[in-house]
Amino acid sequence: MAPEIHMSEPMCLIRNTEEHLMTNQEALRILSAITQPVVVVAIVGLYRTGKSYLMNKLAGKERGFSVGSTVQSHTKGIWMWCVPHPQKPDHTLVLLDTEGLGDVEKVDEKNDTQIFALAILLSSIFVYNTMNKIDQGAIDLLHNVTELTDLLRTRNSSDPNQTEEPAEVSFFPDLVWTLRDFFLGLEANGQAISSDEYLENSLKLKEGTDERTQTFNLPRLCIQKFFPVKKCFVFDSPARGSKLSQLQTLSDDELNPDFVQDLSEFCSHIFTHSKTKTLPGGIQVNGPRLESLVLTYVDAINSGALPSMENTVVTLVRRENSAAVQKAITHYDQLMSQRVQLPTETLQELLDLHRTCEQEALGIFRKHSFKDDDQYFQKELESLLSAKQDELCKKNVDASADLCSTLLQSIFKPLEQEVAQGVYAKPGGHSLFLQRMEQLKSQYRQRPGKGTQAEEVLQKYLNAKEPVSNTILQTDQALTAKERQRKEEQARAEAALAETRRLEALRLQEEQRRAEQQRRHQEQLRQIEAERVKFEEEQRRIRRIQEQKAQEEAARIKAEQEAQLRALQQQMEAMRELSHRRHRHNDCIIS
Repeated sequence: MAPEIHMSEPMCLIRNTEEHLMTNQEALRILSAITQPVVVVAIVGLYRTGKSYLMNKLAGKERGFSVGSTVQSHTKGIWMWCVPHPQKPDHTLVLLDTEGLGDVEKVDEKNDTQIFALAILLSSIFVYNTMNKIDQGAIDLLHNVTELTDLLRTRNSSDPNQTEEPAEVSFFPDLVWTLRDFFLGLEANGQAISSDEYLENSLKLKEGTDERTQTFNLPRLCIQKFFPVKKCFVFDSPARGSKLSQLQTLSDDELNPDFVQDLSEFCSHIFTHSKTKTLPGGIQVNGPRLESLVLTYVDAINSGALPSMENTVVTLVRRENSAAVQKAITHYDQLMSQRVQLPTETLQELLDLHRTCEQEALGIFRKHSFKDDDQYFQKELESLLSAKQDELCKKNVDASADLCSTLLQSIFKPLEQEVAQGVYAKPGGHSLFLQRMEQLKSQYRQRPGKGTQAEEVLQKYLNAKEPVSNTILQTDQALTAKERQRKEEQARAEAALAETRRLEALRLQEEQRRAEQQRRHQEQLRQIEAERVKFEEEQRRIRRIQEQKAQEEAARIKAEQEAQLRALQQQMEAMRELSHRRHRHNDCIIS
C-alpha cells in the first residue's frame, strides 16, 4: 500500500439504503490515493455466519470488521479495509466485508443480489461463506447471481444484435467456498476425499436430458463456467456453547485446535494464491481504477442495470486518457504563456516555440495515458495542439497588426499635421512630401518587435494615404511633366516593390507552414522506422539467445557422451586386465 495510506480500521465503502446504494466519499478518497496494484478479497454469505471474523484474520487483526454476538445482522452495505499485502511487496490488500444475505429485517430483498453482484465485480478472490454443508440452497443462491452474466459478459452490451457467448469470462474472480461448522465426514464411496473433491462432487453434472436433470445441472454449469478456479475450505466449530458469542475475544488457546488449523490454512491460501485485480485486456487495477469501478457499478445498479465489463474498461480508458489529454493541454498552455511574448518577430520563431512546448505536452500525455493502443487520444491531442498552433498564429498576426497600426499612427502623426497645415502646398511640395514619407518609413522599419505584419500593415497605411499624395502632386505646379512622370513612376515602383515584399512575406509564411507540416510527417516516419528497427533488434536478440542455449545444450550432451565413452573404455580395460589375471592364474595351476 502507498505509504501515505493508513487505515487503522475498516470504513464503509458502499452504504445500503432503502432507496439506493450510496458511496462513501471518504473511502473513495482513500482508494484514489493508492497507486499500487490491488488484490481485492470480498466475502459474501448469509448473515450471522462469521464472515467478518474471517476478514479480520486476513487483515491480521483481532478486531476491525464488526463481529456480532446476537441474531441481528451487524454489517450493512459493503465495508472496506486496505492493508499492506503480507506476501506481495508493493501491493495493497483490499478486504471487502459485505452485508449478510437473507436478513429478515431487510425491506428490499433485491439488495442481496446487488451486494452479491458488486462483490463479484470488484473482487479478484471471492469468498462464498455458507454453513454446515454444500446443499442445493447454497448452490441456487450462488447461481441466482451468476445468472446476471448477460450483464457481466465481456461483449459490448450496447450491441443488441450480439448473442454469442464470450470465449471466457476472465474478469471473474477465483472462488473460495468456505463451509462453517462443518459436521459431515469427508468421504465418498467409502474413500476419504479432500474438501476440494467434495466441492467438485457437489457441482458434478448428472447424465440425462430430461427437464428434471437439466434443472439440476443448470446452476452447476453456470458456477463451473464463471468460476473456473475454485477452492473449498471446511471449518470445525470454533468453540462450544456460550463461548461462540465471545468469539473475537477468545485467544487461539481457547479455540478448537482443528478450527485454528483450518483458519491458518485458509489465510495462507488467500495470501499465497491471491492475484491482482485485473480487467479484460490485462489491465491491472490500482486504487484510482478501483474507485472508478465502484462509481461505475453503483451508478449502473442505481439506474436499474449492470454494466458490461468491456464498457467499463472503455469508460476507464476514456476517463484516464481524456484527463491525460487535458493535463497535456494545460501544461502546453502554461509553457506557452511563460515563453511566448506576442507578437514574435518571425513566424518561425513562434513555430519553434510551439514545437518545443508540443513535445513536452506529448511527454506529459504519454506519462499519464492508459492503454491508448490505437493512439486515438494521442491523435486527438495532436489535433488540439495543431489547432492551438493555428490559433496562436492568428493571435500573432492580430497582435502584430495592432502594434504596427499604433506605431504608424505615432510615427506619421507629425506628417499628417504638416499636410493639414499646408506645408507641402507649394512648388516642389510633392517631392518634399515623398522625402518626408521615406524618412518616416525608415524610422518605422527600424523599430524592433513589430512582428510578422510589419510590411503588410505599412502597405495598407500607405495605400490609405495615396489620395493625399495625389492631391499634393496635383497642386505642385512647379514640377515639369517629365519630373512629374518620373515621380509617378517612382511612386508606382515603390508601391509595386512594397506589394512584392508583402506577397513575398506571405509566400515565405506559407512555405514555413508547409515545411513544418513536412517536418511533422518526417518525424512520424522516423518514429515508425525507429520502432521497426527496435522490433527487428529484439528479434535478433531473441534468436541469439536461442542459438546460444542450443549450443550450450549440444556442448552439454557431447560432454556427457564423452564421459560415458571414457567410463566404458575404463570398464573394458578393467575386464581385459581381469582376463589376463585369470589366464596367468590358470597357467600357474597347470604348471
